[in-house]
Order: sequence, then structure tokens, then C-alpha cells
Amino acid sequence: MIGSGIFLLPASLALFGGISLWGWIISACGSLALAFVFANLARSIKGSGGPYVYIHKGFGDMPGFLMAWGYWLSIIAANAAIAIALVSYLSVFIPQLKEQGIVTALVTLGFIWALAAVNIRGIKQAGQVQLTTTLLKIIPLLAIAVAGLFYLEPTHFEPWNLSEQSSFSAVSATAALTMWAFLGMESATIAAGEVKDPEKNVPRAAMLGTLLAAAIYIPGCIAVMGLIDPNTLAQSSAPFADAAALLWGDWGYYLIGAGAVISCFGALNGWTLCVGQVPMAAAKDGLFPEVFGQQTQAGTPAKGIILSTILVSVLVLMNYNQSLVSQFTFVILLSTLTAVLPYLLCSLVHLMMFLRKKEKPPLAGINVAITVIAVVFAGWILVATGLETILWGCALLLAGLPVYAWIKNQGVRDIETQ
Repeated sequence: MIGSGIFLLPASLALFGGISLWGWIISACGSLALAFVFANLARSIKGSGGPYVYIHKGFGDMPGFLMAWGYWLSIIAANAAIAIALVSYLSVFIPQLKEQGIVTALVTLGFIWALAAVNIRGIKQAGQVQLTTTLLKIIPLLAIAVAGLFYLEPTHFEPWNLSEQSSFSAVSATAALTMWAFLGMESATIAAGEVKDPEKNVPRAAMLGTLLAAAIYIPGCIAVMGLIDPNTLAQSSAPFADAAALLWGDWGYYLIGAGAVISCFGALNGWTLCVGQVPMAAAKDGLFPEVFGQQTQAGTPAKGIILSTILVSVLVLMNYNQSLVSQFTFVILLSTLTAVLPYLLCSLVHLMMFLRKKEKPPLAGINVAITVIAVVFAGWILVATGLETILWGCALLLAGLPVYAWIKNQGVRDIETQ
């Protein structure tokens, strides 16, 4: 969850003012409700694949394929953007990387393929990298959150709503933006088949991971908004780094720069794991090309990771001469849409499964209420992403239909041959 987005979000939210804190609170509560849904689904439905597995189980082949297809492509696009952001933050220490060119692209590709190699070696190795980067990247964010709260300027939160929108519209817009920072809450379920004691550890990871992210995000964002006036903050390209510079000078700026590099590196590693696991799960069900389901002796979908990484590399080479901001604008919107749609469908699967149970567990009413909150929240965020994003998302999903038809046709031919 904690990748590149949190380091840029305060600048986007500055245009709305203090009311954006309600967006954070609502997206945090909605994300916890969704994490609760994923925790329960992980207990009920076994195996790796996360949202794909749950949607396939609940709605069948075509919805399952479309979700796997859209989710896979969104991870590929996001990985390209995260890798570009990583090298952009690295330019704080290596100024030559600011000059956009083939050298910058090659450095970006180096990080992409290095982490692909880590994930090909095995889930355990990828997990060790993830644990290390997680511990390192939360340190500077917590430092800003704790120290900055002592230097808040109350006038920076006045007026409460800086936008020209109504309070409801402003909260809706900021909730859609802040939801980007929580994408990935489902990633604990994606490699569930490779986790020890998944019935216990996967739900724990989903809930505690989301809670920890919220506990870091909200105080950190309040601190940055309280340290930098709204007009200046809205123009900042590195709000956390600028806040650190106000607190501690140049060394604070470099501290946050290092934290951002580590954060992007860790996020890229985690999503590289996911980009192999989701199509592998679909391939095992005959809903993705067979090559994505082939595993090494270490149990990793090496060919699927390699093919996906090639596509990520192509995106980087196609866009290395464009601005980071223009790339991120599209990726954030599309990634939010393609993640929230599976969240909505998974919530509906959980609700259907729960209502079909003849014997209801203790606190059944609370379980239903939380699931309904997850459904409403996901639907609300889906609408809040905007009509243009929804149309792009639909086009992305429809582009998968010829692939689905080809895979099904191949399956029929294989049966006839046998």
C-alpha cells in the first residue's frame, strides 16, 4: 500500500483544504471494511489469486477472466509508473537522472528486472525484501507525522473547504484520491497459497496492514498540511520532503528522498510478486494462456513474471520522454477504478456467501453491516473516479473479450483432440 502515492498526495489535497481530512478518514474506514471482507474470504476460499479467485468462485468464468485481465494490466501500468517514480526520486541524489533520456530509462529498467529476478527466485526471497523495505520506508513518514504535529499552524486549515465544490462533492473527490493510497490491501490474499497458516496469517495481514497504513497516512498528511500553507503546498512536487526541510533543513530533505526511493522500491517488489500470481491462478483454471501457469521448482511463475516484465519495460521505453505528472494522472485514476471494481464484486460475493449460510455465526448482524458498508463504499468510490475513467476502464475490460474467446476456443479444440 505504501508506495509513491503518499509522497505526492498532500499537494493534490491542498486544493481542497482541511476538508480533505474527512476524505482520509472515510477512505480509511471504507478500506478497513474492505479488508474485513478480504479477511473473511481468505478463510472461506483457499488458494492464491486473491480477488480473481473470489470473483471466479462467485460469478463464474467470464467475470473471473475479466477481473484477472483488468487487474493484471493495471498492475503492469502501475509498475511502470512506480519504477519511473523511483528513478525520479533517486535524482535527488543523482541529479544527472533529471535529464530525461535513454540512460534514465535504462536505470529504470535495471530496477524492474532486478526485482523480477528476486521474485523468480522465490516467494520467501521476495518477502524478505518486502519486510526490509517496509520497515525502512515507514521511518521517515512516522518522523514527519510525530515531529510535524508539534509545529502545526491552525490558519493553514482555514477556510475548511478551499474548493468551489459543495462539502459532499469535496469529500467525495478527496476520498477517491486518498483511496489510491490504500490500493493493495488485498495483496495479502494474492499469494495466500504460499503462506504458512493462511487462515490466520492472511486475514491478520489484511486487517493490520490497512490499519497501520491509515495510522501512518492521516497524521503524516495533517502534519504536512499544518507545516506548509495551502498555496505553497499545492505547487509542491515533493510535499513530504519540503516539510522535512522546514523541520530539519537539507538533511531532512534527503532523509525523505531516501524514504521515497525505498518506498517505491518496496512497492515495485510487492506488485512484481502480484503480477505473476494473479494470471497464474487464472491460467490454472484455464482462463489465461497456459504459459502463465507454469512454475519453477521454487514454485514461482517465472515465465509469467518475465512476460509481464517485458510489457512493463515496453511501457517505460514508450513513455520515458514524458513528464512524470502526466503519466501518474492517468495511472492513478485507472488503477483506482480497476482495483475498486474487484473490491465491489468481492464484497458482493462475501455478502451472497454469508446470506446463503444456513447456520449464521455469532455477531452475524455486524458481519452483514460491515459487508454492506464495503459494498456502498466501493460503489461510491467507483462513481467518484469520474465518467472518463469509467469509460477507459470499460474499454480496457472489453479489450480482453477476444483473448477470452481465443482461450475458450483453444480449450474446446484440446477437448476435441483428446
